[in-house]
Amino acid sequence: MSDSTTPSGDQRIAKIDLDEETIIWRNADIEQERRIAIFDLIEENTFKPVRAAERGSAGPYHLRLAVRDGRLLMTIADSEDNVLEELLLGLARFRRPIREYFAICDSYYQAIRKATPGEIETIDMARRGVHNRAAELLLERLEGKVETDFPTARRLFTLICVLHIKG
Repeated sequence: MSDSTTPSGDQRIAKIDLDEETIIWRNADIEQERRIAIFDLIEENTFKPVRAAERGSAGPYHLRLAVRDGRLLMTIADSEDNVLEELLLGLARFRRPIREYFAICDSYYQAIRKATPGEIETIDMARRGVHNRAAELLLERLEGKVETDFPTARRLFTLICVLHIKG
């Protein structure tokens, strides 16, 4: 990452883990989405947990995502894996966007295999629209808890979706 994209004080995610016990099933397409989202997230992100920063933490952070009792558990640790804080976000407002995202991704993966380039582009535009709306919702839910940017929220939403795969 270049100096021009590094947030001041290293307020970023340096490592991210998904709770493997939460993920019941994956296919090759979803596994590829997960790998890309994690790679892109680590390469460039903005992530400042407000309470941890107020207590003097300057990052970088290790983030673990899990689903517990229908809520997203975000465990934020320092670079030595000392837990700084845990955030629980209700996922009720994400159910529909997650369902829509899975449906449009399924259509997209099917289209890649047999549709025309124009059809693929149309489905991809719809997929990006669903993804963007979900990222905006995530930014809204993180307000006051974590300062982040839109690209980081998009990648985090992808990973939240991976945690919801039920086979």
